[in-house]
Amino acid sequence: MTSGLLRTFGKDGFVAVDDLSLSVDPGQVHALLGPNGAGKTTTVRMCATLLAPTAGQIRVDGIDAVRRPEAARARLGLVLGGELGVYPRASARDNLLFFADLQGLDQRRRQQAVDTVLERMGLADVATRKAGAFSRGMLQRLHLARALLGSPPLLLLDEPTTGLDPDVAPQVRDMIRELAMDGTGVLLTSHSMPEVEELADTISVIGAGRIVIRGTVSDVAAYAGIGMTSGFSLPARHADAAVRLQECLGEGAVVVQRPVSSRWTVTVYWAANDSHADRQARDTVLATALAEIGTETPVDLVTRPASLEEAYLALADRLRR
Repeated sequence: MTSGLLRTFGKDGFVAVDDLSLSVDPGQVHALLGPNGAGKTTTVRMCATLLAPTAGQIRVDGIDAVRRPEAARARLGLVLGGELGVYPRASARDNLLFFADLQGLDQRRRQQAVDTVLERMGLADVATRKAGAFSRGMLQRLHLARALLGSPPLLLLDEPTTGLDPDVAPQVRDMIRELAMDGTGVLLTSHSMPEVEELADTISVIGAGRIVIRGTVSDVAAYAGIGMTSGFSLPARHADAAVRLQECLGEGAVVVQRPVSSRWTVTVYWAANDSHADRQARDTVLATALAEIGTETPVDLVTRPASLEEAYLALADRLRR
């Protein structure tokens, strides 16, 4: 999809995106993850032909998007989180008919295309209602409906669940998953680590405009130096538990302790190259260390693979400009 992508801004030539290459296969959700200012939205806007790259190539469904932006634009759908993006005084159907005209759908296809996306996004029953009366979740579904006009093979979703209520965001995630299952390629940016972990087949972590690691959650965790984590709680009297456990466990783990209500929550981050190969071995080592500091193994002890959020937080310092 992109190769050697470069984008600079201003007279000083600030490098927002630097030698960035990525691909999105049909039916794949490829997540672009990174801090604010890392270059995620700039990348999406270049892929959407809204912003010309300084250098590099972009291909959408085989079309050179730099030389033929209009042709490429017809093969993709775009959703930018937080935008209004529709005419509030027009109905959902009239909005979509207008955007279908902009995309060049002929008169015969436009009505069928609009009916199809309204039904698919669960908006058929409110198609005649003005978009300005829609809830945030309904508006986001309308954005997705607009992006799906013409059945594009590629969707670019920049923070698609930003600002949505907790009960609405899962609905949008379900729709994204269904679209991918139907063969649509999806390039997704999000600040929600659980969302990315749930949806993405491939994760590219970007820092200072460059891809620093690409792969699965376990690949990102390994790059961050984390293998597994153990979590449990201790009574209030164990205020020095983290320090004492760290002394027992040594360099193979990092122990973090936080107050929660009247207890302590303790998390042990095991190094990716830790010699204790499995969950049971780590639990045994931890139980021995807990016994040394004078406490029994907590009943709520859970050892599991590191989450994407834990791995990302461990990487945070390396991603800053």
